[in-house]
Amino acid sequence: MTSPALQEIIAVLSAPAAGNPAQYLLERALAAAGLDWRVITCDVPPERVAEAIAGTAAMGFRGCIVSGLLRGPALALTGAASPAARFAGGIGLLAPAADGLMGHMTDGRGVIEAVRSHVDPAGRGVLVLGAGLTGRATALELALAGAASTIVVDPDTARAAALVRDLEGIDAAAAGMLEWGETIVVPDGVAIVVRTTHAPTVLAGLRGEMLLAETAADAEPPREAVASGCCLVDGLEIRAVQAAIDFQSLTGLEADVEMLREALDEYLS
Repeated sequence: MTSPALQEIIAVLSAPAAGNPAQYLLERALAAAGLDWRVITCDVPPERVAEAIAGTAAMGFRGCIVSGLLRGPALALTGAASPAARFAGGIGLLAPAADGLMGHMTDGRGVIEAVRSHVDPAGRGVLVLGAGLTGRATALELALAGAASTIVVDPDTARAAALVRDLEGIDAAAAGMLEWGETIVVPDGVAIVVRTTHAPTVLAGLRGEMLLAETAADAEPPREAVASGCCLVDGLEIRAVQAAIDFQSLTGLEADVEMLREALDEYLS
């Protein structure tokens, strides 16, 4: 917005909108930063996402969080998108840029920054469970961070194979795939495991020196991870880091990740 008399507005476009904590987290961060902005959440049918995005641009909104079933379709409707968004195949954030709003996918950055606070992924083998938008974004960020190898496993074999091909296409380190099953044995050489899917499976072969990251904010710590004694990065930490990344993209200001984690825990409780 160009008029100082008007408040900046951020929209949360979601399908479904119920249970989405994005507005709650943004309002906490805005209050902490002393910004008198407004956040609105809209439940948008997927078939009307084009109208919703055009409307927010027409009304001069500061930007948008895009969630749920809208993230994939939003990519084709965005004039400019980051390489990470194009690789992932979806948009999770529309933030100010020189020529309007640019689409971003920050899921992978949230994972990689949360993981980095515990261990450097450079030179380490990684296993990514799930090849959807979050899995693709995560695999990309881990590869760009210098992971020694990336192994992908997904209930949809074709989707896993597509991600492996795309990783090879960016000259990432060695990439391969495993077959999905009720139990997945973590291969030798893997030091970091990231679960980005809700599909149930048991992880065998976890060891104390490994790190397991769970992207779902409401996921319970897997019993096998607790038993192995491996480092566990939970979804609360990852989602808080991602929210801080989104907030900085929208405002240019940093947010307190620990405050956001506490706010997310409070929301889910």
